[in-house]
Amino acid sequence: MSRIVLKAILGFVMRVLYRPKVEGMERIPATGPVILAGNHVTFIDSLFLSLVVKRPVYFIGKDEYVTGTGIKGRLMAWFFTSAGMIPVDRDGGHGGVAALMTGRRILEQGKAFGIYPEGTRSPDGRLYRGRTGIARLALMTGAPVVPFAMIGTDKVQPGGKGRPRIAPVTVRFGEALDFSRYDGMDRDRYVLRAVTDEVMSEVMDLSGQEYVDMYATKARAAA
Repeated sequence: MSRIVLKAILGFVMRVLYRPKVEGMERIPATGPVILAGNHVTFIDSLFLSLVVKRPVYFIGKDEYVTGTGIKGRLMAWFFTSAGMIPVDRDGGHGGVAALMTGRRILEQGKAFGIYPEGTRSPDGRLYRGRTGIARLALMTGAPVVPFAMIGTDKVQPGGKGRPRIAPVTVRFGEALDFSRYDGMDRDRYVLRAVTDEVMSEVMDLSGQEYVDMYATKARAAA
């Protein structure tokens, strides 16, 4: 119910203010497990994705978003969970495994799971090397991968901080990718890299971003 309320109210406001253009929505299966994998340029990307996709989309998020205290903390927890965020402690030694298993559980329940293979927001608007968790999820669950591109959200919230601005936004979805040819090979690191690179190549074509063969976290640390 909280998701419906949030999408109805916030969705109306954002449609009026931003009038997001959506391309390729018909490529998302109406039912069954599906992985939505795209670029990540600003904090607000997940909100736009949840609002334009007709079926509920679930994401992994830092548990600190829902552990705040007081009225502000409770409001933040309600907002993020209503938007489809599943809190996971990603800073611990087993954070990556916990995120992977959570994504697998969501997909095995026949739901839509949103993921940013870069692992973090782009530090400069370019598209960075994808991490292979996306490939492991696809091969473990057999779920199709629908690549997508967020275009213009970096103008809405430059740097991922501050008050959102008014700017045109396009959410573009590509053709679903089927990796069943690699069934049973989810522990082969060469296969995982090949699958991940194929997904990122599709995202690059959809977004028009320059590709950098480096992890975004490494680029951010160097900067």
